[in-house]
Amino acid sequence: MKQRIESVDILRGFTIAAMILVNTPGTWSHAYAPLLHADWHGLTPTDLVFPFFLFIVGISIYFAYKNKPNALLTYKKIIIRSLKLIGLGLFLAWFLPYTPFFKDISVLRFPGVLQRIGVVFLFSAILYLNCNWKVLLGIGITILIGYWLILGYVPLPDGQLPTFNRAPNNWAMYIDSNILGNHMWKKDYDPEGLFSTLPAIATCISGILIGRLLDGLKSVNLLLGVAIVLLGLGYLLNIWFPINKAIWSSSFVLVTSGWGTLILAVIYYLSDIKGIKFGTIFKYVGMNAITIYFLSSFISKIFYMTKIGDTNIHSWMYNNIFVHGFLSDKLSSLLYALAVVSFYLGLGYFLYRKKIFIKV
Repeated sequence: MKQRIESVDILRGFTIAAMILVNTPGTWSHAYAPLLHADWHGLTPTDLVFPFFLFIVGISIYFAYKNKPNALLTYKKIIIRSLKLIGLGLFLAWFLPYTPFFKDISVLRFPGVLQRIGVVFLFSAILYLNCNWKVLLGIGITILIGYWLILGYVPLPDGQLPTFNRAPNNWAMYIDSNILGNHMWKKDYDPEGLFSTLPAIATCISGILIGRLLDGLKSVNLLLGVAIVLLGLGYLLNIWFPINKAIWSSSFVLVTSGWGTLILAVIYYLSDIKGIKFGTIFKYVGMNAITIYFLSSFISKIFYMTKIGDTNIHSWMYNNIFVHGFLSDKLSSLLYALAVVSFYLGLGYFLYRKKIFIKV
């Protein structure tokens, strides 16, 4: 963003740190409940992390393109950036740290976090360049209502009534399994699947609209009001369309955008209005967010797949450094994750001091 807002960088960096925290426990067998996703319906702090990032992508789109011409060069840059993100995500899924160095394409997972960010960024940025805020709001609302009606009321081709549960007659799962086949995270569904990317675009649109409110904002009262409305609508809709990250339900979009707006409002008030210096270390990470996230995922994959005797680098480090008799298994697992987060916070600070800002 040409016009940097401290609170946005802090929230972005905090979100990346949270992503790394929940993705790298010492062992998945022993993790505190808030650091795990909800089994299906429901919401944990971990479920907030990815939608927060897409929400911030939307804010960044507003500031990055608000003065950009609706020209061919702008579209070219948007497409190239989107392809870079998708390419990085596919590389993470494809790469193996040992011979033959790449997975068989027949079992390669096509969806993923970076792939979804790339696709959502592409469509959201193009919509922003061509629509005013009222049209964007209308598109977002239409997506949320349409997605709810299709998943809840439109019969499947074989005549089965749809469901929101983890079942073959869930429209999001049905589309993914029939189009992606073996290229999914699980045999029956993918949390970054095809159809659920549509409401993820609505999450990004909510960020664009919040970015518009932030532009020249003098008081956080408006942000707080919007947050309350979004949370209220989301928890109300939960009665009919359960909050669910796996299928990115419409209630999930509203609630997570509401929490994102509320937390941003608090950070904005403290950092941008009151000038209180806090969370600076997260700001450093936020200025190289994609780079640090990619590196954390890449190194974690190497640690899990590189053997040391009968174990791997990850397990060897965890068992020999963090597991002790006087610590509970969950605390040991958390300490490992915190050590990993601390390393990447330090890397963010190093890159900032060296004035290295890698744009993807």
